[in-house]
Amino acid sequence: MTGPLISSYKKLLKKVKDLFILESAASVIHWDMETMMPPKAISLRSQQLALLSRIEHKIITNPEIGRLLEEIKIHPEYDKLNAVQQRNLYLINKNYDEQTKLPEDLVAEMAKQKAITVDVWKKAKAAKNFSIFKPKLEKLVDLKRQAAEILMEVKETATPYDALIDIFEPKMPAETINKIFGEIRQGLITLINKCEAASKQPDVSILKRRIPVDTQREISKTIAEFVGYDIKSREAKGRIDETEHPFTTGYYDDVRVTTHYHEENFTSSVFSTLHECGHALYEQNLNPEWMFQPVGTPCSMGFHESQSRFVENITGRSREFWICFLPKLEKLTGTILSNVDLDSFVYAINQVRPSKIRIEADEVTYGLHIIIRFNLEQDLLASKITVTELPEVWNQSYKDYP
Repeated sequence: MTGPLISSYKKLLKKVKDLFILESAASVIHWDMETMMPPKAISLRSQQLALLSRIEHKIITNPEIGRLLEEIKIHPEYDKLNAVQQRNLYLINKNYDEQTKLPEDLVAEMAKQKAITVDVWKKAKAAKNFSIFKPKLEKLVDLKRQAAEILMEVKETATPYDALIDIFEPKMPAETINKIFGEIRQGLITLINKCEAASKQPDVSILKRRIPVDTQREISKTIAEFVGYDIKSREAKGRIDETEHPFTTGYYDDVRVTTHYHEENFTSSVFSTLHECGHALYEQNLNPEWMFQPVGTPCSMGFHESQSRFVENITGRSREFWICFLPKLEKLTGTILSNVDLDSFVYAINQVRPSKIRIEADEVTYGLHIIIRFNLEQDLLASKITVTELPEVWNQSYKDYP
C-alpha cells in the first residue's frame, strides 16, 4: 500500500480517537449520576450530558471525516487494506452517515431528557406512582421516535423501531427477532410448567437467611476477584458500587460495575455481581491493540449479554462453582450459613419460579421478561399503545406469560 492511503487512514483514526476518549468520560459521568451524585444535581447533570453529546456529535460529523472517508474509498489500493482496517472504515462511515442526518439539538435533547427521566423513574418507583414518571417518559419516547424516523431512512430499515434495534443489534430486524422469540416463548412456557409441576421442589428458605449488607459487600468483592475481575490490586481496572439498578459501564482500563443489596435476599447481589462482572470481563478482554478504534468496541448487545449471563448462570449456578466458593461464603457469613449443604444450596439457587422482577428472575423465566419488553417497545414505537396505557398492557402481559 502507498503512503498516502495509510496516511489518510491514520488521520481518520486520530480524529475518531477523540470520540472514544470523550465517550469514556461521559460514561464516568453517567456512573457518578447513578452512584454518587447528590439528588439536587440532576438538573446540572442533564445539561452536562447534553453538552457532551453535542461535542460528540460535532466530532463525528466533522466534514473532514467525510472527506477522509471518501478519499480512502476511491483510492486504487483500497482493497489491499486488511480486514481490521476495512471494518474500522465501515463502522466509521456508518456512524458518520447516521449522525450527520440527526440534528444536533435533537441529540442533545435526548441526552438531557434521558438523564431526567431516569432520575424521575427512581422517585416514581420509590413512591409506587407511575403518574410521576409518565410525562417524562412520554417526552423521551417522542424524542426517540423522532430520531428513529430519521435513522430509518439512512439505515434503510422497514420500520423506525428497526432503526433503533440496529444501534444495539446490527442488521437484526424485529421480524427476525419476533420469529425467534415466538419459538423461544413456547419452549420456555413448556419448561416452566414442567418445573412448577414437579413433585420435588427445592427448599429455598436457606436463601432467605438475613445477611448484613456490610457482609454482602465483602461477598461481592470476593466473588469479583474469584471470577477474575480485579478491584484490589495496583493494576486494578474495576470497582464495585451500589445503585438502584445494577449496570456496567466503562472502557478498557476503567470498567465499573454496580450491584444492590437486600438483607433478606443475599443471592440477589451474588447473581447481579456475577452478571455485571460478566459484562465487565468482556469489556476488559477486548483486544488492547484495538483501543480507540471502532473494532475495539462490543459487536452487539446480544453478544454482550451472552457473556454476562454465561458468568451468572452457566458458571455461577453450577455445582462446580459452589464446590469452590461455598466454603468462602460460609467463612464470610460466620454461623449464618455454616450448616448449609452443598447440593441443597445448588438446588435452591436453580429453582424455577415465575417472578415479576426481571433482575431477580431465574435463568428459565428471564427470557420471558425480555420478550415482554420487546413486544411493548415495538407497540410503543409504532404508536399501537400509548405511555398512558403502558401500565395496563404491562400488567396484562405478565398475566399472559405464561
